[in-house]
Amino acid sequence: MFGVEPICRVLTSHGLKIATSTYYAAKNRVPSTRSIRDVELKIQIRRVHTDNFSVYGVRKIWRQLHREGIPVARCTVARLMRDLGLQGARRGKKIRTTIQDDGQERAGDLLQRDFTASRPNERWVADFTYVATWSGIIYVAFVVDMFSRAIVGWSAATSKRAKLVLDALDMALWRRDRAGTPAGPGLVHHSDAGSQGEFNWSSQHLDRGGVGWDDRGSRCRRLRRGRDGSGPRTGRCGRRCARPAVRSRRALCSGSSGA
Repeated sequence: MFGVEPICRVLTSHGLKIATSTYYAAKNRVPSTRSIRDVELKIQIRRVHTDNFSVYGVRKIWRQLHREGIPVARCTVARLMRDLGLQGARRGKKIRTTIQDDGQERAGDLLQRDFTASRPNERWVADFTYVATWSGIIYVAFVVDMFSRAIVGWSAATSKRAKLVLDALDMALWRRDRAGTPAGPGLVHHSDAGSQGEFNWSSQHLDRGGVGWDDRGSRCRRLRRGRDGSGPRTGRCGRRCARPAVRSRRALCSGSSGA
């Protein structure tokens, strides 16, 4: 419906400057050596993966290619397998840290997807992940100051409990207090849309609807217990995020749009 020239004009008018000659130059450009080699390697990687019942991962495919006299870097095999959507069989149960619960009301996104800050202690983002070790899975929570991209608080545990993420927030507040730059009014604490075992609740919902702060000004008093009665679990309670209780007014809480 539209030619190249009108499209380029519209893009240029919106600040994305591109010339028509640039488009045709890119379209008619000879493929690079790397792209040609990637096409050849993808054929070999898919063949090895299929011949071995689709259970080979990066390491085994990389070694098999070398045994067949096809020199290739391991990182290249990993990159091309991601492009092809291939992966090896993994032992054990797959771990998921983010499970969205559509049945609960989600906290508003106070950042509006703008992950920038003009000063320290203006916007903090939080999340947690896992690390495989010889002793088992370790879960690591962290809080990042968006102004400096510095990790201001962190914690590690062998289970996904509320204490994991709350300890990271505790540390962030404590370290900033000790450094002489305490978190003041206007701080926004932002986390993702949800997680395994109800992460969003403990890290976001510090409103006045019964979820207050303890004497240290950083830990939620009320925690939802796990279904198995094993103790408080990290996550979302369904309350809409507002602002801290009377004890502390240092931070607003924010939830993402699910990205």
